[in-house]
Amino acid sequence: MKRFALLFLLAAGITVGANAQGTVKRPDPQPAADTREPFKLGMAGYTFAKFGLDTALQTLQRADVHYFCIKDFHLPFNSTDEQIAAFHQKLKDKGVTGYGIGPIYMKTEAEVDRAFEYAKRVGVKLIVGVPNYELLPYVNKKVKEYDMKYAIHLHGPDMPLYPDADDVWKNVKNLDPRMGMCLDIGHDTRNGKDAVADLKKYHTRVFDIHLKDVTGPTKQGYSVEVGRGIINFPAFVKMLRQVGYTGVVSLEHERNMDNPFMGIAESVGYFRAMLVATKK
Repeated sequence: MKRFALLFLLAAGITVGANAQGTVKRPDPQPAADTREPFKLGMAGYTFAKFGLDTALQTLQRADVHYFCIKDFHLPFNSTDEQIAAFHQKLKDKGVTGYGIGPIYMKTEAEVDRAFEYAKRVGVKLIVGVPNYELLPYVNKKVKEYDMKYAIHLHGPDMPLYPDADDVWKNVKNLDPRMGMCLDIGHDTRNGKDAVADLKKYHTRVFDIHLKDVTGPTKQGYSVEVGRGIINFPAFVKMLRQVGYTGVVSLEHERNMDNPFMGIAESVGYFRAMLVATKK
């Protein structure tokens, strides 16, 4: 009976396991390794500082990355509600979600106000920010008022503000629990710190992570493709799972920013390989 049914299909011009052209039909793509993790793989908008939104989204789509931290050069602070809606539709059409905004530098209370109102209008609940130290009490007040998480971006030895995770922790530990950090593992490492250990110590206040690799634990260390530097990524991935991190790990690729695309692909591929290699 089964043989008869098969002959009938063939006689009707239906090729089993093939498309209309008679070529073998491939199975649907399998989900990327990060979809089986409690955290999400994303991309920091700063990676595309020299490119428009369309190029950024095409790159995310090709890399199968679905979360994007929004920079104001892609969606200006003074965008209208209609422009914001069109922006989100453009992301949705590419299967991308804008999960936060920033980094945004804040030197005055007015700039803090603008950032929180912008986040509210954009419709996100996470701000990655760099406020002057004296503004922290005011930012803390706004966090309570808007019920948003505020992740202070650390900058290693390049800036006097928030050089590493220790410094951010020292400044937020007695503030509202929604005041935390964007753990930039590259900059933390360049300031002589152990980013894996800092993730373990401060995970309750780590609201965002910038994924990158660097060549050395000093200011002379520079950004390279993930996997080419000194950061211990097997240990980092295992620690993400150990502490139960559920936020986004966003690639912020800072090497060859005039043409970052090969580096993005290599970094995303390496990180996903680590997810598979370290899985029990």
